[in-house]
Amino acid sequence: MREGDIIQGLIRGLAVIECFDEDHARMSITDVAERTGLERATARRCLLTLAHLGYATYDGKFFQLTPRVLNLGHSYLATTPLPRLIQPFLNELSHATSESTSAAVLEGTDILYVARASTRRVMSINLAPGARLPAYCTSMGRTLLAALPTPEARAILDRSDLVAYTPHTKADLASITIELGVVAAQGFAVIDQELELGLCSIAVPLLNAHGKIVAAINIGAQSARAPTSRMIANFLPLMRKLQAEVRPLLR
Repeated sequence: MREGDIIQGLIRGLAVIECFDEDHARMSITDVAERTGLERATARRCLLTLAHLGYATYDGKFFQLTPRVLNLGHSYLATTPLPRLIQPFLNELSHATSESTSAAVLEGTDILYVARASTRRVMSINLAPGARLPAYCTSMGRTLLAALPTPEARAILDRSDLVAYTPHTKADLASITIELGVVAAQGFAVIDQELELGLCSIAVPLLNAHGKIVAAINIGAQSARAPTSRMIANFLPLMRKLQAEVRPLLR
């Protein structure tokens, strides 16, 4: 790819969209410039363009994204067969366990939720399709990282902001690297209150018909109701069954 093939304006515009999050839902031009590292004038043009196209609103001081931005994520979900294929299986697994189930793919240093069947809200944040969480401290993230060649997984961890969200979080390279080795050997990952106190989860990889890992699925629950020992004993066999049923369908 040649340098002349890259549209810098598009890169800047997408950076502006991505800098909005739950803690920065309404921002001024100065706020956006600081979060993206763009010149203030560049940030202003990007924001005004987004407002002109209907992707943001502007009240004279603050900008806020509109629901139209969801169209960008919907385009991915609509053209990717995985969410549509996996959803009925997640529904069935959720019904069988009475817990919430999800599927995610690796996206940079995060996992990106592509499908979910929720029986109850288990986290303080909304985990609908399109939500992102750090890969290093989530069961699906560790499952996907463990499947990568060691240098690739290490490069992702080096770029990650390793934050200890709870006293239980493994947030140093040595501990995470050891954990990834365990996950790779046993074929599943469990998280015990590392992302949020009171929350446990278990994840397994989804392989396609050619044996390539394309996503991960998990079950998340409150630790008081479903500790990791119960998840391994009762939930893992059901997840293994789902793995086997889905594999021939993923091509």
